[in-house]
Amino acid sequence: MVNTQTGEDFHIRLEDAQALDRDCTTLSRHVLQQLQSFSPDAQDISALMTRIALAGKLIARRLTRAGLVENALGFTGTVNVQGESVKKMDIYANDVFISVFKQSGLVCRLASEEMEKPYYIPENCPIGRYTLLYDPLDGSSNLDTNLNVGSIFSIRQQEGNDEDGSAKDLLQSGRKQIAAGYILYGPSTMLVYSIGTGVHAFTLDPSLGEFILANENIKTPAHGPIYSVNEGNFWQWDDSMRDYIRYVHRHDGYTARYGGALVGDFHRILYQGGVFLYPGTVKKAEGKLRLLYESAPMAYLIEQAGGRASTGTQEILDVVPEELHQRTPLIIGSTEDVTLVESFIKEQARISNQK
Repeated sequence: MVNTQTGEDFHIRLEDAQALDRDCTTLSRHVLQQLQSFSPDAQDISALMTRIALAGKLIARRLTRAGLVENALGFTGTVNVQGESVKKMDIYANDVFISVFKQSGLVCRLASEEMEKPYYIPENCPIGRYTLLYDPLDGSSNLDTNLNVGSIFSIRQQEGNDEDGSAKDLLQSGRKQIAAGYILYGPSTMLVYSIGTGVHAFTLDPSLGEFILANENIKTPAHGPIYSVNEGNFWQWDDSMRDYIRYVHRHDGYTARYGGALVGDFHRILYQGGVFLYPGTVKKAEGKLRLLYESAPMAYLIEQAGGRASTGTQEILDVVPEELHQRTPLIIGSTEDVTLVESFIKEQARISNQK
């Protein structure tokens, strides 16, 4: 006699089926599902994301062996266009992206914070309609102590022929992005992306060599307990930033978390809520982070997750850059927390205007 299936058994089997379906959802499949299309444009975006994933796998593999591979860690002895010392892994990661996209047929240009000018792929340009902007290895100062690092990326449609190689069409607001995301190299390697249909996270399964769906439609809480900022710069900030820090010090419910890599700090806030701050200083009001390669891609993600990103006076995605390597202050995270930081900036401006 066959036992009748109980409701509990059915629920368990349904959960197993849903888990199996999730475990079978690869990144490329998910992109096509989000676009609800197999059109040439949809296939292009899926192919681009697959290439980004390949770059992430190659960089992750190198990082897992970095302490064992000769000349993988340490400085090169050179500086990049930003005037910053270059790590050997910065160069390796940048070269990986170039190598991967040379073969794509889709990307005509790559623009990176490690390169003064965009890198053109002439053989792709007759048909390549996209530009990849990226920070190949964010937080590389963490490498020698084996802490989190990441890669940040943004995809834009190429506009015009760009015959003079100036890439002026990239000097537009972040709302021109058609996709953005990051790869976090940590205890597991995760890829988080958005194509304007929410924010979705994938975990690399080394046994399959595939990024598998982990979290779909991530929503950032409207308020969170975390504030993430390098308080070592406290006396270099203007009064508004110092007043905000004094406020969180005096109120219960706040906790400081700062890891020194934008990707890792942002990832925590994306899930748990709060605010990440990299303000300008009195001497350098423009801040440190690059608009096109860091701030705008993260702003695209946080808005898709229900949060906000601001310079303190303007939405990050509304900022129109004047140059490829333009820097900007960044206040990003939960809507209520970003608004709170802005209130201190507005109050300081009001006081200054009265003097």
